[in-house]
Amino acid sequence: MANNITNQIYVEYDFTVTPREPWSDILCAQLGDAGFESFIDTQSGVKAYILKDLDSENVLSTVDLINSDYCDIAFAKADIPPTNWNAEWEKNFTPILVNDQCLIRAPFHESKEVKYEIVMEPKMSFGTGHHQTTYMMIQFLLKEELAGKKVLDMGSGTGVLAILAQMRGATLVDAIDIDTWCFENAQENTERNNADKVNVILGGAEQLAGKQYDFIIANINRNILLQDIPKYAASLKDGGSIIFSGFYTQDLPLINEACSKVGLTYETHIEKDNWVGLKANK
Repeated sequence: MANNITNQIYVEYDFTVTPREPWSDILCAQLGDAGFESFIDTQSGVKAYILKDLDSENVLSTVDLINSDYCDIAFAKADIPPTNWNAEWEKNFTPILVNDQCLIRAPFHESKEVKYEIVMEPKMSFGTGHHQTTYMMIQFLLKEELAGKKVLDMGSGTGVLAILAQMRGATLVDAIDIDTWCFENAQENTERNNADKVNVILGGAEQLAGKQYDFIIANINRNILLQDIPKYAASLKDGGSIIFSGFYTQDLPLINEACSKVGLTYETHIEKDNWVGLKANK
């Protein structure tokens, strides 16, 4: 995987989004739910990629934002040849610093003197810190006391949050993702960052059966959260905490209601560009 060149044929959708912020990121979230695998920001919007075998006339039918009144969206599409995604990713990825404490960078970036430094290999998995949801979850983790705790990172993507949890003192971290691409990337990233207490697991909430955690991270999307919050609550020890993200400001009442039904009590939330990070306790 060193060159990360795929022989599979992808279709590129080049979206123009007006206004670009915050709707370009929201569009990416909805496209991800529709089966698109990777995204590259552009000055006018975003380029999104989906396997040609999965592309169809109806592939955008569930992307509500396209037909909404919030923004204007236009797109052009084209088949693309086998691509070196590393080269594409390198051109668009910049280091990110959260709260002047946590630096997320690629191997080709210069190291800096910070408390926590996480090195991510160029790949198209979700979770580099650039997206608002990942950024907010990092902000939460930088404030949490995780020393000696067992942590779950649900929907781990690149594994960046699981890696940070170990750096913050967690003695065990289960990083679970249903996507094979994310699973492989998280394995590579945990090894690269010497995160030997992180167990990368391929699967979904069914992997939680019989397991108990002191702290849970769930950065996925609204529908999966609403579906699986009861399972998260069942796996959270009494006195434990859970942080959620992957949903919009208008969805906060729904998430709070789902939490209260399973004995999770709201503590606080933060917002960034219409995205929400929420903390609840058991």
